[in-house]
Amino acid sequence: MDQNAENASQGTASFGFRTVPEGDRQGLVNKVFASVADRYDLMNDLMSGGLHRLWKRELITMLNAPRGVAPFKLLDVAGGTGDIAIRYARDSGPNATAVICDISPEMLEVGKRRIADAGLDSRISCVEGNAEELPFESASFDAYTIAFGIRNVTHIDKALAEAYRVLKPGGRFLCLEFSECRVPLLDRAYDFHSFEVIPRLGQWAAGDADSYRYLVESIRRFPKQEAFAELIRKAGFARVSFRNLTGGIAAIHGGWKI
Repeated sequence: MDQNAENASQGTASFGFRTVPEGDRQGLVNKVFASVADRYDLMNDLMSGGLHRLWKRELITMLNAPRGVAPFKLLDVAGGTGDIAIRYARDSGPNATAVICDISPEMLEVGKRRIADAGLDSRISCVEGNAEELPFESASFDAYTIAFGIRNVTHIDKALAEAYRVLKPGGRFLCLEFSECRVPLLDRAYDFHSFEVIPRLGQWAAGDADSYRYLVESIRRFPKQEAFAELIRKAGFARVSFRNLTGGIAAIHGGWKI
């Protein structure tokens, strides 16, 4: 079977506002993150006006990892640059460890440098892998986090099923993701910032308007809060909830493997 026939048999998927062959989507996403890896913090600052730092702090607070000597194992998916894992390690006890799993080797290289600079090599490890087919045994983690990553997954249902599989009974799932702004007037300002300002800033700051345009479009294609919460329930999680941040510009979704 040639490549075009194979793509046709696989169906289509969204890449921002474009429709692409399903088999091509992950490669296109990978190119975006290879392009922005060294400027990932800048990317998030442009996307959120710097608020992503406060949102990530809230995620770590909600995770509430043990600060004593109790062992605790976190899987941080799509966390290649190490931002969440480093914050978690600094906020938890000496026996709290983390594994970062990311499909982008370029992002992982950035993360490895930051982890080494933070002196956390003994507590944080990095593994290249796909969120839809995690290279870990079932029931092996106490918590699973994913920040600004799940909207870039081709099959969200598969990623959620894998999250459920690798968690221990009693394990917690937490997802920080851009969402639907629900404050009148703020939503219009946010749309203007997203579609008119961010691509121009991306071109000016990083010489890459297209990657930033995709990232904005991918937010608008992502399921709204209630729809995403329902996908989490369908994956098997219990006590599913979400917390809107900054009027819904972002949201933290959570669930438990009971």
